[in-house]
Amino acid sequence: MQAKLLSTAEPPSLIYDLASIVKPIDLAVVFPKQQPLEVELGSGDGSFLAEYARLHPEHDFIGVERLLGRIRKLDRKGRRAALTNLLGVRIESSYFLEYLLPRHSAVALHIYFPDPWPKQKHRRHRLINERFPILAHQALTSEGRVYLRTDDENYFEQMLAVFAASPAFQAVETPTDLRA
Repeated sequence: MQAKLLSTAEPPSLIYDLASIVKPIDLAVVFPKQQPLEVELGSGDGSFLAEYARLHPEHDFIGVERLLGRIRKLDRKGRRAALTNLLGVRIESSYFLEYLLPRHSAVALHIYFPDPWPKQKHRRHRLINERFPILAHQALTSEGRVYLRTDDENYFEQMLAVFAASPAFQAVETPTDLRA
């Protein structure tokens, strides 16, 4: 009879420690297997992204979240599912998009239920603003898509207006697997 010793070591953390906050991430180092990249800006507790990464092993995913507790939840969910195509980055979403995500590297940006900053005087803090389409365009490949969802009617109207004003984007039908 033979016995095999099972490893009890935890899988490595999926939280990416930024080598620099001023140089773009080297995606070839982060994801050695070159696959299409999707990014979720504001990953929350990681539920969407961990499940979506599990269902799409042919893509790589980065979840961006400012809050440590939330990025740790993404890490736990991804490690529990043994995902090798998922990383979490703890930083402000707009900063990540502008400075750390290599240009024209993502096939999709996912932004679901961002903070609506409902008070008029705080709306300048919204992620989707007049500058966002420029940043999204520089981050996306030529066929890249931005997927948005909010339950705040005022923010929804702003999102529509912001993208309508940008000639680089046009409205498309949301894919079935993202409609839930």
